[in-house]
Amino acid sequence: MLLRTEHASELPCALGLPQPTEWQMKAKRALDLLGSAVALVIFSPLFVLTAILVKFTSPGPVFFRWNVIGQGRKPFVSYKFRTMLNGADRLREQLRDKNEMTGVFFKMKNDPRVTRLGRFLRRFSLDELPQLCSVFKGDMSLVGPRPTQVFEYEQLKDWQKQRVHVKPGAVSLWIVSGKTSDFDQMVYQDLEYVRNWSLWLDLRILLKAVPYVLLGKNY
Repeated sequence: MLLRTEHASELPCALGLPQPTEWQMKAKRALDLLGSAVALVIFSPLFVLTAILVKFTSPGPVFFRWNVIGQGRKPFVSYKFRTMLNGADRLREQLRDKNEMTGVFFKMKNDPRVTRLGRFLRRFSLDELPQLCSVFKGDMSLVGPRPTQVFEYEQLKDWQKQRVHVKPGAVSLWIVSGKTSDFDQMVYQDLEYVRNWSLWLDLRILLKAVPYVLLGKNY
């Protein structure tokens, strides 16, 4: 799916977000439940190994706990494997001028807070394995907009807040489309996904994510 960025600022008036039918919601939930359950079983050895490596390669907790805004503005707690130095959030403001992404999300390719192991985990998206638990629980979906933390949501413009119309996803259209650094374009892609959602679209995005993860393109 090719998306244009020229008129992203006009998006609030350009998109109307549909309400999925009950059948569509059940079908998507079935895919999430089955997919996350199978993945948790298959990757359980990798899950344990990663937890051990995180624990013994740098001081601090194994998991990074983050407060995320879910569907319908409902907050929940999700987890990722910790990839940064303990207390890295406190250093965010010192690095704000080095942010490589527009908008409220912070992205920095050579972030000094990231540990050596963390760089490897991020490159192959292994740090996000615990999100499968959130998918299985029902707080997240396999596919959907990237999660928005509570403090980030509070800084969004009204039209950008429409991205929480659906559950956040472990994989998103933004990721498989090249991860633009333009936040408005990212939201545009999120809302395009919502407007054009189908099980086939979810499957296409998941299939595109496979080489992305295996080839370590998450950088």
